[in-house]
Amino acid sequence: MWTSVLPAQRSSDIAVLPDGCVDVIWRANRLLVVGPDITAARPDLPPGAHVIGARFQPGDARHWLGLPLSEIVGQSVELADLRGIWAKGFARRMEDAQSIDRQAQVFQQQLMQAPRPPARPDRSASEIFCLASMLARDEGRAVACMPKRLDISPRTLLRHCRDHFGYGPKTLERMLRFQHLLCLARQDHSVGLIMLAMDAGYADQAHLVREVRALCGMTATALLHQMRH
Repeated sequence: MWTSVLPAQRSSDIAVLPDGCVDVIWRANRLLVVGPDITAARPDLPPGAHVIGARFQPGDARHWLGLPLSEIVGQSVELADLRGIWAKGFARRMEDAQSIDRQAQVFQQQLMQAPRPPARPDRSASEIFCLASMLARDEGRAVACMPKRLDISPRTLLRHCRDHFGYGPKTLERMLRFQHLLCLARQDHSVGLIMLAMDAGYADQAHLVREVRALCGMTATALLHQMRH
């Protein structure tokens, strides 16, 4: 569970950086499923907007939503389109809540009481995610090693990744390396781009710069400045 409240006064757009995850959110009186992004999302949120969300464990969203995540990459979809009558009742209860605190309580209660799909989650999805997270720090190694480490064919790996994460293993690797970069940058504000590139698993500083530009639409220097100030 998470909540986000925008300041009453803000001077720039909000950029939500890609992380390979899927969330259910309550925003502007709408219940939405936010699919995995490949580039930074820029939701249209007014000053003071309040957002309540819940994040799926890696690989669990496909089972709960009942569709391959490749169908909702870069999209925000009405929860009712995927979970029908139950989701409509969920939205009505959220609308009836009289305060932000009460909305957060209702949000959590409804998700905990949600009807569970009859089948169990595919455990291979979490195994793929954990292995990709570990190998993403070694540029180019994850995709080459994963089929053998998981004892599956490259085609099966591709299918599992698209179903459970929205895109193939190479893109998943990029997202996880990018998130590792952000984690390192938050931990030590004094580290420069060269050391960050080495520690995060990029081939060199130029590779880091290209990836940051592609994934979030800004320079690496600007990204670090925003994170550290």
